[in-house]
Amino acid sequence: MRKTLFFVPLLLTASPALAQSAPMLPPELANPAMIHQLTGTMQALSQALMNVRIGEARAALEGRDATPQERNMTVGDYARRNDPNFDRHMHQQIASVEPQLQRGVQAMNRALPAVMQALDEAQRAVDRAVTNMPDPTYPRR
Repeated sequence: MRKTLFFVPLLLTASPALAQSAPMLPPELANPAMIHQLTGTMQALSQALMNVRIGEARAALEGRDATPQERNMTVGDYARRNDPNFDRHMHQQIASVEPQLQRGVQAMNRALPAVMQALDEAQRAVDRAVTNMPDPTYPRR
């Protein structure tokens, strides 16, 4: 009997909140094919960045004219000076991003309902605080 008395109020409460689906990231962002495409784009962008010429800018920062060899120096050339396997390491790092992104999207989908609930509670707290603020047009005594 006690158990039923406990559950009756729960059944009578507003159930639309229970019927709502949990908020999630848009399916386009959670799609593994989209994440794969994103990492491919990152690969292409990083390659483009490696081809940016910086020799003249470097010489100008040092207050001198660039030599003909320096004029053709790129970001990739500068990065490869200290690491001959720089290209391989960079590609490995970008490839390792894909599974990390997939795990991140999954974690975000799991955390999103709690985040939304916390935001709703914060909104209600702000609303309560605003309604309890004194009216600035109310005459002072």
